[in-house]
Amino acid sequence: MKVNRKWINEDFVDLSHISDKEFVDTMTIAGQKVETYERMDEEIRNVVVGKVLSIVRHGNSDHMWVCMLDVGADAPVQIVTGAQNVKAGDLVPVAQHNSYLPGGVHITKGKLRGELSCGMLCSINELNLTANDYPDAAEDGIWILPQDCKVGEDINVVIGNNDTVVDFEITNNRPDCYSIIGLAREAAAAFAVPMRHHEPKVRGGAQGNLFELLDIEVPAPDLCKRYTARMVRNVKIAPSPVWLRQRLRANGVRAINNIVDITNYVMLEYGQPMHAFDYRYVGSGKIVVRRAQEGETLTTLDGTLRKLTPGMLVIADGEKPIGLAGVMGGENSEIMPDTVDVVFESANFDGTSIRQTALALGMRTDASGKFEKNIDPLLTLPAVDRACELVELLGAGEVMDGVIDVLSEIPAPRTLPLEAEKINALLGTDISEADMAHYLRRLEIPVNEKEIAVPSWRPDLQRCADIAEEVGRLYGYNNIPTTAFRSATTQGGYTAAMKLENKAGSLCRSLGYSEILTYSFVSPASLDMIRLPEDSPLRETLKIQNALGEDASVMRTIALPSMMSILARNNNYHNQAVRLYELAKIYLPREGQELPDEPKQLVFGAYGDDVDFFSLKGSVEALLRGLNAKPAVYESLRDNPSFHPGRCASIRIDNVYVGVIGQVHPLVSSNYGIDRDVYAAQLEFTAIAKLLAPEATYQPLPKYPSVARDIALLCQEGVTAAALEACIRAAGGALLRDVELFDIYRGVGIPDGKKSVAFRLTLRADERTLTDADSEEVVANILAKLESALDAKLR
Repeated sequence: MKVNRKWINEDFVDLSHISDKEFVDTMTIAGQKVETYERMDEEIRNVVVGKVLSIVRHGNSDHMWVCMLDVGADAPVQIVTGAQNVKAGDLVPVAQHNSYLPGGVHITKGKLRGELSCGMLCSINELNLTANDYPDAAEDGIWILPQDCKVGEDINVVIGNNDTVVDFEITNNRPDCYSIIGLAREAAAAFAVPMRHHEPKVRGGAQGNLFELLDIEVPAPDLCKRYTARMVRNVKIAPSPVWLRQRLRANGVRAINNIVDITNYVMLEYGQPMHAFDYRYVGSGKIVVRRAQEGETLTTLDGTLRKLTPGMLVIADGEKPIGLAGVMGGENSEIMPDTVDVVFESANFDGTSIRQTALALGMRTDASGKFEKNIDPLLTLPAVDRACELVELLGAGEVMDGVIDVLSEIPAPRTLPLEAEKINALLGTDISEADMAHYLRRLEIPVNEKEIAVPSWRPDLQRCADIAEEVGRLYGYNNIPTTAFRSATTQGGYTAAMKLENKAGSLCRSLGYSEILTYSFVSPASLDMIRLPEDSPLRETLKIQNALGEDASVMRTIALPSMMSILARNNNYHNQAVRLYELAKIYLPREGQELPDEPKQLVFGAYGDDVDFFSLKGSVEALLRGLNAKPAVYESLRDNPSFHPGRCASIRIDNVYVGVIGQVHPLVSSNYGIDRDVYAAQLEFTAIAKLLAPEATYQPLPKYPSVARDIALLCQEGVTAAALEACIRAAGGALLRDVELFDIYRGVGIPDGKKSVAFRLTLRADERTLTDADSEEVVANILAKLESALDAKLR
């Protein structure tokens, strides 16, 4: 929200003695953060009002003139100009020697065809002004100033540039501060000075009966809380006075004509958007605030034909739409030079409806931006009265008596208790109740004993904490001492699940993997790229209603496609070795439930010369050990179409499926444009978190020695080492402490279709030294179990 300080100083609270730096610092500390501020006269320097004393033809040019000018200095100055609209006695803007114009243009004296020129005469364009700012100025010549200007006066004073524009960052819960009055109120409170208020006074008396000329209906009361209208007759369309145009320009609004400028002026001053309709184009003299109908169109003031959809709120007459409520008026009711009668609209529309309409039509305006904040419904009447007062002040027309005010909803008065003890506990202060009441009254928030009457323009005040904020910012945040919290507090920290996730990330990084973060919304085609079967339940995805596009239209049910996309990008960048991981959330629809299940998957992805199935398996095993997961079993897997059928395994813990590991299927890699072997592991992290081993406890070092026995087993080729190890551990009993695979042999002496697998067994008892008989009994039990269960025999 931009506001010029001079408007506040002149009309509401005089802070002209306060420097710009002190003003912005104090306002920021008081809770209204200032983004930037700038002097309007910063770019124009050493440009003054000059009077043309004489003008003669240049001796060496047929289009130049030599002027002598009085600029308020000790002696006249000579300036050569090519303008043809200057004559003796005119007052003109003079850029003197060593002056600056907008855009960094530096003017110095010099010679033009032999004649000394000590500066330049300026047009409105060279002063960064337009015909809207000064309609009487010549657009293609020197600006001839009004005769009431003073010779030698700084041109910045003449054009109103002796001002500072402050840009505030207003939060959306403070719609009152999107106005000059709102920020003036804040400034008065911050500097503890009284604010001058002005109540509009309208004489009225124009001929006619308002209620016979105009009828207003609001068949959409849920979208229009209040609609207020007044009428002006015998309008005289003309440029606004200089002071009004200057205030509009300082706040970034283009002047158009007196009637339109009045509506913009009131919007800036009160924060209440307004609109003016040409009465002759209001069919049947009726205004209807309704929802648009199917197939309706409206050409707005910017000349664009808009296709309306049912649900959009429009202002219509008895026949057609004449304006988009809260967004922009229609071209068919625009104020024209020959307009005679005007209807002023001041309404309060539903913010959500206005925002949806503006977004749908791609035409967000200043008015829609204000309505989106849900402004005060009680503003409509004073705003329309202020507009009519300005009409009379400018002599722009005759205001009719009476107001049509349709109220669909009147906000009920709200009160809050003044809880001094609770406020002090929140702030860590010892402010008296009387001082709290004083701070609130400075903000024009009435306090009667211990009851606060919340103004209608402060929707943000809902509870004690909001009152504490108001007290704290006027007491001064810098004055609040640093103390421990007085109120009951809870100790922050990570949950067990968060700690486990952090630990997993740390383990992955220690294993040489880099973390990636990808979007949860993906393309439906990504499931085809990983060759997911058509009947897979993972194809049941949640579709995004307002998707950015087809490539981001569903929530992912599997994290592998996201990992493959990032691996493909790295491959395209010619990264020769990549190790990545992601802890990704997936979204699995639940039958009969509105919200999905949201488990997490931990995905590894890698390629490079040093990456194969066993290196990736080692990383997964190290991760599971670090997480203290129960022992995992790896089983050969051939029916997962995303992975190579001969280099893939499922991972189970306590017979619960917790993931898959292997080489990505070459067809999948090809779908992503990767022409090398890619390895991936997809772990069900949420499931693993429920399968952790008990916390390890201290065990003293063994007192008795261990015994090692090596066994080489002859078994069928299809028997896995994991199956053999599981069988050994099951048969070994309490004395078996460890099993280590150390050799697999195929070759001379081994029959076809078989292999030799060698294990080292570690045996130990805690209470005695084992004898040979003890060791042989354990080994015998193991061999017997291996032969009966897996047909594996001792070589």
